[in-house]
Amino acid sequence: MSESVTIRVATPADALTVSTLYLVSRRYFLPYAPVAHTDDAVHQWVAQDLIPSGKVSVAVVDNKIVGMMALSDDGTVRWIQHLYLLPDVVNHGIGTLLLRKALQELKPPVHLYTFQKNTAARRFYEQYGFQPIAFGDGSDNEEQCPDVLYEWQGNGGT
Repeated sequence: MSESVTIRVATPADALTVSTLYLVSRRYFLPYAPVAHTDDAVHQWVAQDLIPSGKVSVAVVDNKIVGMMALSDDGTVRWIQHLYLLPDVVNHGIGTLLLRKALQELKPPVHLYTFQKNTAARRFYEQYGFQPIAFGDGSDNEEQCPDVLYEWQGNGGT
């Protein structure tokens, strides 16, 4: 991407944009895994829970939010809970910037889930040293889609 990318902490004013980006990205890249909640419920969740957690970052290009990432830490394992980009900015290095930020902030082990069918995401995470450690049949996620649990131990590709 020729434009400069800024990564910053999401603010309450970003909630509608972040939730809309999340919905657009999910529907575009994961048509086989429908969003389990209404758009209004997603907007409310982002505004009232996700952004107030303080662990959401946004990628900004030309004053437009084009990516988002949410992290968490349960005291034992650190998680990349969400990493979504607008479809037109994929393969421009923005996902890599967000992932590198996460791996700089979080101590290993770092976990994340993605769907088994999401081969582009799986390839992306594996390129940065994430290893699949468990495969699920979908019975444990809201979308009921087979998933894969990844772990990063601090080795490879960052």
